[in-house]
Amino acid sequence: MRDARTILADQFDDLEQQEHAATTGMWVFIATEVLFFGGLFLAYFVFRASYPREFAIGGERSNLFLGTINTGVLLSSSFTMALAVQFGHAGLLKRVPSLLIVTILFGVAFLAIKGLEYHQHFSDHLFPGRLFQTDLPKQTQLFFWLYFVMTGLHALHVFIGICILSVIAFLAHNGYFSERYSNPLKISGLYWHFVDVVWVFLYPLFYLIHK
Repeated sequence: MRDARTILADQFDDLEQQEHAATTGMWVFIATEVLFFGGLFLAYFVFRASYPREFAIGGERSNLFLGTINTGVLLSSSFTMALAVQFGHAGLLKRVPSLLIVTILFGVAFLAIKGLEYHQHFSDHLFPGRLFQTDLPKQTQLFFWLYFVMTGLHALHVFIGICILSVIAFLAHNGYFSERYSNPLKISGLYWHFVDVVWVFLYPLFYLIHK
């Protein structure tokens, strides 16, 4: 077990204060991300209300199968992430690295499937621009513009989460955490769950609503 003095930063009085500050910081960050994505969701609803038929046509061209598979992948990753945090809190630290690796693999699988889906959309000329399918209404490009921006930003967040969890898994493997101190694991779990929740909202908007 590491000495608390090697973990505690100089500006804090004790570990509890340090962990509270770190957790609060993550919640503040998540709040700013909610505002960021909230603006995009608002744009989606405004344009969908303005062009319901054109957005329905775009939704019909989404790959429901791949979207559903990716939803299952991310929900599974949330489960393994939650287990890692719970085991870390309970002091079962030997199980944490393997659970984090599984979570990372789920994240990589999500990005691979999303990449395949993007490739299909490019091949079908569904990327907004001069090569967009001419037989579709012009306003349908708004649907795909929002689709690529929102799912692309989400994919970027998944990639960042994979990088964070890779560092946490490395630290866990090398005995950085203890039953007394595992807050970095906890706050990285908060970030990962936020990313999963965003996808839970994106999935019905781009894959399920066709009317």
